[in-house]
Amino acid sequence: MYTPKKEQFHTFQETESGVFGLFDSPAQIIEAAKKTKEKGYTNFDCFTPYPVHGLDDAMGLARSGLPWVTLFMGAFGCITGFGMQYLTHKYDWPLNISGKSLNAWFAYIPITFEFTVFMAGVCTAMALFVVTKLPKVNRKVLHPDITTDKFALWIPSNSANYSEASVTEFIKNLGSKHVETVK
Repeated sequence: MYTPKKEQFHTFQETESGVFGLFDSPAQIIEAAKKTKEKGYTNFDCFTPYPVHGLDDAMGLARSGLPWVTLFMGAFGCITGFGMQYLTHKYDWPLNISGKSLNAWFAYIPITFEFTVFMAGVCTAMALFVVTKLPKVNRKVLHPDITTDKFALWIPSNSANYSEASVTEFIKNLGSKHVETVK
């Protein structure tokens, strides 16, 4: 059986303490997140090996603002890409080539499109790193199976209503096969 090296694990948590439990399916982790939210725990997180649709709603997370960054920076890239070509062709270097007008906008479309995609993509990636404060290099591995083939619910000690014994019992009652306390 293949066992990945410790450096390949991608699920980490800061050096805080708490309790986590492992689940086998996306349906289980969604149900666990709903019940955790209903119980009143805060600052909890779920780790999954792939995106699980509906998990954000189950956790009560607000929509991300990243699509707005993509929209505004894409519009900026579109206007800038078109504007640079138009101003250069019309005012800075007004050459009449083959009888084309000085506003040959259809010739500007490829560069305008590419600059739109470039600005939207790069600025969204930079905003993602700023918002999530990535990379976090001083984190420790919680469990080797997290993000390999298991789903995890993490309730940190700074959560509201936290009591180690009650959280451990709560996660076990949710159907977790493995519950562990991290100090």
